[in-house]
Amino acid sequence: MLTVLRGSRLIDPSVRGTKSSGEIADLWWKDGRIVEAPEPGIVADETIDGSGCLTMAGGIDLHTHIGGGKVTLARMLLGDQMPPWREARRFDGDDPASCEFLPSASVTASRYLDMGYTTCLEPAVIPCNARSAHAEMADVRGLDTGGYCLLGNDDVLLSLIASGEPQEVINAYVAWMVQATRCIAVKVVNPGGINAFKFNEREMDVDTQHPKYGVTPGQIIRTLCRAVSEIGLRHPLHVHCSNLGVPGNIESTLATIQAADGYPIHLTHAQFHSYGTEGPYKFSSAAAKLADALRANPNVTLDVGQIQFGRTVTISADAMHQFENRNHAKPRKSVILDIECEAGCGVVPFRYARREFVHSLQWAIGLELFLMVDDPSRVFLTTDHPNGGPFTAYPHLIALLTNKSLRETVLSEIHSDASAASSLGGIDREYSLHDIAVMTRTAPASILGLSDRGSLQPGCIADVVVYEESDNVEAMFQTPRDVFKQGRRIRSRGKVIDSSQPMPRDQTLAARVEVDSRYVSQFRDLHARTGTYAMDRLQISKGEMDDVIGSELVEMVKGGGQHV
Repeated sequence: MLTVLRGSRLIDPSVRGTKSSGEIADLWWKDGRIVEAPEPGIVADETIDGSGCLTMAGGIDLHTHIGGGKVTLARMLLGDQMPPWREARRFDGDDPASCEFLPSASVTASRYLDMGYTTCLEPAVIPCNARSAHAEMADVRGLDTGGYCLLGNDDVLLSLIASGEPQEVINAYVAWMVQATRCIAVKVVNPGGINAFKFNEREMDVDTQHPKYGVTPGQIIRTLCRAVSEIGLRHPLHVHCSNLGVPGNIESTLATIQAADGYPIHLTHAQFHSYGTEGPYKFSSAAAKLADALRANPNVTLDVGQIQFGRTVTISADAMHQFENRNHAKPRKSVILDIECEAGCGVVPFRYARREFVHSLQWAIGLELFLMVDDPSRVFLTTDHPNGGPFTAYPHLIALLTNKSLRETVLSEIHSDASAASSLGGIDREYSLHDIAVMTRTAPASILGLSDRGSLQPGCIADVVVYEESDNVEAMFQTPRDVFKQGRRIRSRGKVIDSSQPMPRDQTLAARVEVDSRYVSQFRDLHARTGTYAMDRLQISKGEMDDVIGSELVEMVKGGGQHV
């Protein structure tokens, strides 16, 4: 069916030279793809009035925890506060499936689609849990998903680095793991630190030697950054730095950038890694230092991990620092565990208090990063859901970034010492809607190599979001007028649109890489020494993805093409 959206203001930063305010134009799509305007005289099967509206491509969230065992563990831990979500029964007027910070899979999908997001990436897929993680993401119906393969604390990789194996061997191992787990990128959490925690280490900086393998986090970062680049992954190594949440950790963050040795590197939830030790509280903002480092190092990108005040639960593979954070749990309970010697997991319930100095300054540091990094294509909108707060805060965060007066109002409500210690009040910059489209559409698609989305150009998937223009930016982004997924209208002013047409299959976005098979037997032998199962059991076939897990596997090949 041929559809046209008439007279909307199209904001599409993927086209160079277009006005930042957008262009009033028609947008055509057919069979789920955006197409060129047809020859004069051809009549659309459906015409949609877009006057008074602005239109963007579907949103892309490159870091949100929506799959994997950690989410299930969090629901189990908080079962006494949130009745079993699988029963979907109401308790004191609340539906447990609709928990604000830890909703069920179906509610997660609904809330993302309600805001106009159509693609979401799970940033921590432990290889031994990849099958389960993909199955859980497949239950987030209506969203296209993908995962980042978690490496850097597994004994095979650490032993390869420690024994001085050539880079080509490391590359073969990384490629095999990415291909086997059907992931799109590689993630490292507290490089080497999770493994060192199992040897009773409680701190590990970038130049600290591992107690068994003798390697440092800096070596791990450099080796993995190079491997990711040389095997052809589009997304840089996705790095959760050492010393998360520790005052003074900005030095570790800057050292991590240097450890990349010029290779592309992405720093995730950077707000939690941008702390100094100045002032009477010995806790200060180092956002300006990190912003300066980005200007000096064009190979670096980051997402923010903005906190939101209120209740949430923190879930992380960083067992070392979650073990420390358990003392701040609210309520006082937590889960800390090892997972098949590949990584760890820590689940700690938490509440960010508006009148608490540290929490208030964390809030301000996140906004400082957004506003101090000049290029919106190098800083990405995340709350590290649910760690900093729920993803449903995005419309509010967009409003804060586009409206200095609103920022000043909220700044006046936080802890007064934190407000005084922050430079946020002196920043006049306001994001344009063009900047928002870059940060939430064009740039995520580009950094992930997703050439078929994040844009309104012909050939792209017709994931299209239509907003009624309004001075109330938060309300506008909270409830778009229309949301189209692969050309089909699925939301209208926040209401689900039922249709007799079958929904298109959700896609799992993965990287297609070449594996040097000469070294695989060596990897099997190393894995057998520490694993409790055969390494080959990690492999997920295309048939299993399509027919068992229930998601269409779409592989991104080097250069940005696709293989379905």
